[in-house]
Amino acid sequence: MKTLIISPTYNESENIAELIRKVNEINREYHLLIVDDNSPDGTGDIVEELQHRLFPNVYLERRPGKAGLGTAYKFGFKWALERDYDIIVQMDADGSHEVNAIPDMIDELEKKDLIIGSRYIQGVSVVNWPIRRLMLSYGANLYSRIITGLPVKDATGGFKAWKREVLASIDIDSVRSQGYSFQIEMNFRAWLKGFSIGEYPIIFIDRTVGESKMSKAIMIEAIFMVWRLRIWKIFGWHK
Repeated sequence: MKTLIISPTYNESENIAELIRKVNEINREYHLLIVDDNSPDGTGDIVEELQHRLFPNVYLERRPGKAGLGTAYKFGFKWALERDYDIIVQMDADGSHEVNAIPDMIDELEKKDLIIGSRYIQGVSVVNWPIRRLMLSYGANLYSRIITGLPVKDATGGFKAWKREVLASIDIDSVRSQGYSFQIEMNFRAWLKGFSIGEYPIIFIDRTVGESKMSKAIMIEAIFMVWRLRIWKIFGWHK
């Protein structure tokens, strides 16, 4: 199966080489697409050097500026569909998502259409988070599940494996969310279209180097997004 891993980056110069190395250690048949938002710390330059020198299975797309996580994934999803990938994996570049979980998540696609690397399917599996952030994340997932009815314990998780047909069925250009709410909205659209969603237990290890992209604006957007999704569900406005 032709597999693409998508990882958006902005100022990940301290982490990106390790991600590329780990992906190639587990399977050199995987292709890795880095969508870089013109990182001022030279992330794109590091990718380009490794791409040309060691890893021809790595692809780099540079965008002109910081445009957000959601638009980066939308770009990557369309890039993958245009090139006929069968399986599309999305993951962070900061080391918080364990690359070794990818083969198992892909195997799970034999039973489901979308697999979420879940922090909450077996209790709480998070390392290096302060209790306040953990409670915020866990509460946000509970909140989204209650409001939308989405049968997922980790709806905000960004580590996923998709079958091509799921992404092909979604009007990607109409997805406007960013951050946490982008993850929720994509899951919700797949679910409403009748695709099956599974959760694979992972251990989420918060970044040890670099700066988190979490912000108050991202959290506020997620709070209001779930109500919009509920209205879509009630009135059948989803696509």
